[in-house]
Amino acid sequence: MNSRSLRGTRLGSFSMETDENVLAAPRQEAVYDCPNGHAIILPFSVEADVPAVWECRCGATAVLRDHDKPDEKPGKPQRTHWDMLLERRSEEDLQALLDQRLDLLHAGKLHQSRNF
Repeated sequence: MNSRSLRGTRLGSFSMETDENVLAAPRQEAVYDCPNGHAIILPFSVEADVPAVWECRCGATAVLRDHDKPDEKPGKPQRTHWDMLLERRSEEDLQALLDQRLDLLHAGKLHQSRNF
């Protein structure tokens, strides 16, 4: 009899609770303006610190309405393999090493690798 009373319901797929007598947390709306003309309206809790910038759906940086854009922090340039190599050796050392390896290769003492 008990299994018959649950027939037709999807257990675990939705809550049996209702929204009656439930109060939502107080909210505030923050409006961000994108340089490409988009306006973004986001709800935040009244207690939350609203960020001054937000990334727009187009990828641009939107600024909170009636606020100035904060100064951007200077970022580090990306280090390449060449940059890291130059931290360990000078260009003259690298050229001498290349010349030695080429001489060994031409003399037949060094085999070519077939890494494609």
